[in-house]
Amino acid sequence: MRELKILVVNNYGQFCHLIHRTVRDLDMDTKIISNMTSVEDILGEEPDGLVLSGGPTMERIGRCSEYVQRIDLPILGICLGHQLIAKTFGGEFGTGKFGGYAAVEVEIIEEDDILKGIGPRTSVWASHGDEVTVMPEGFIQLARSDICEIEAMRHMTKPIYGVQWHPEVAHTEKGEDLFMNYFEVCENY
Repeated sequence: MRELKILVVNNYGQFCHLIHRTVRDLDMDTKIISNMTSVEDILGEEPDGLVLSGGPTMERIGRCSEYVQRIDLPILGICLGHQLIAKTFGGEFGTGKFGGYAAVEVEIIEEDDILKGIGPRTSVWASHGDEVTVMPEGFIQLARSDICEIEAMRHMTKPIYGVQWHPEVAHTEKGEDLFMNYFEVCENY
């Protein structure tokens, strides 16, 4: 696989720099950008993909909804990034029954694109302080767990993906596989 340029959008989450390091350690050209960066400036960087990091609150997502609507590139939303994708497309998010970070057993429903080779079950590290509660129209559910029905989803026609868990942390099984699958989507787009 050739070296791709992946921009990591900083939504002020504690794992943003770890996402960046993981992408870099997987031999991709990567850079952290502010979530207030203009669409034009992002496109000027000529990226192959965009990762929306997690973060503490939907009030601090900057221009991320605009990125999801206007940028025609593969986009991967992680935790808050997953929730803002749902919200942007008309879904809903809310407080989960189980807050805090914990190991979660996830059932892979649809092993396409980013979850290829990861199922049928995998153990991940996730926070469910907030979670997607209603999947938006035009999306396909990719994974679920006993504590959250929408652990992962993708847009039916656009390369837009969301995962509730953190593939960048060591506690997540096959997290690097998820990133490599995402890079393959970027390379083939």
